[in-house]
Amino acid sequence: MIVAQVLSGIGLAAGVTVGALLAQDMLGSTSLAGLLSALSITGSALAAIAVGRISQARGRRSGLAAGYLAGAIGSAGVIAAAVAGSSMLLFVAMFVYGAGTATNLLARYAGADLAAPEYRARAVSTVLVATTLGGVVGPNLAAPAGHLAHALGIPRLAGLFIVSGSAYAIAALILAIWLRPDPLLLARTLEAERAASAFARPGDADNRVQPAVGWRRSGVLVGAVVMALAQLVMVAIMTMTPVHMHHHGHSAAASGLVIAIHIGAMYLPAPLSGWLTDRYGPLTVAAASGLVLLAAGIVAANAPDGSAATFAVALALLGVGWSLGLVSGTAIITDAVPLATRARSQSSVDGAIAIAGALGGVASGFVVTAAGYPLLAVGGGILALAIVPAVVVAARSR
Repeated sequence: MIVAQVLSGIGLAAGVTVGALLAQDMLGSTSLAGLLSALSITGSALAAIAVGRISQARGRRSGLAAGYLAGAIGSAGVIAAAVAGSSMLLFVAMFVYGAGTATNLLARYAGADLAAPEYRARAVSTVLVATTLGGVVGPNLAAPAGHLAHALGIPRLAGLFIVSGSAYAIAALILAIWLRPDPLLLARTLEAERAASAFARPGDADNRVQPAVGWRRSGVLVGAVVMALAQLVMVAIMTMTPVHMHHHGHSAAASGLVIAIHIGAMYLPAPLSGWLTDRYGPLTVAAASGLVLLAAGIVAANAPDGSAATFAVALALLGVGWSLGLVSGTAIITDAVPLATRARSQSSVDGAIAIAGALGGVASGFVVTAAGYPLLAVGGGILALAIVPAVVVAARSR
């Protein structure tokens, strides 16, 4: 899982770093650049559901490998679209490419399948942090990948997708061959054994603490709201930051470094997010994520146009806020969903999260065109504050 996550981190970095710039170059429109990001995220929403269904039926190995393979196919399609100059093919390819992003996030649930409840968030964070290396290295390959693409007769901005497709394909192969035993299938076996033992000892079964049905239902809703808002705000600000920097004279290398810092901040603090969630509870950490996302929006909105360092700080905060929201929301969902329907329920929630991200991607381009980047940034931060009242209501009803 760790090796596959490193590779998938490289794979997802391509779309984040140059996807909007490639769309803007081919389509000549900032608004449509945001639309391309939204298509990718919409594709990831449908892919999340599909990967979850496959995982529910055949285990994590089959589901995750299929998702990464689809990401590799989408990367190849983006390259073909850039060579052919076909906007329609670019839209279709980025839609398929989104499967890699969805699978990268769904992999975190595999870390929780066999974890004890008191260590569940840290187990999730172990899988998430493995993405850091690939996510940081990937954007910094923009320049050499561009040179390679130019040598092959491919537009420079499509160069990172050569790296992306290769990384996703290798990740799929690694999981298909070596992810054994399958964590979800083994967890089901162990659960069945525990259930059989409990029936044999009725007294022990009576003493087992089970979540209330009401909390299970509200827990799914709260976890989904936390992660959806964090995703929407993160995608909206992240998508338009490279475009905004490009408009103010920053090089592709500078925006690539800012995105690399952002992706590192999304995944590198995952162990801390996991520890905080296990130590203080997922609802407390979820509320903290809303406050950190607000801070990120304020810093981004007030960043001097020529200061790459300030944009880096803003996107680092954006990544940390997203990490806190994702880890705490994942813990809430996993606690609330029974093992028998876990993969299907988790994938449905991730599909909703991806749709929220797609809305952020669509809105980002139009908001920047109509009102400017600062309004997008501060508006996103204020929207993230909605996490706090949702968590307060959930804490009172638990």
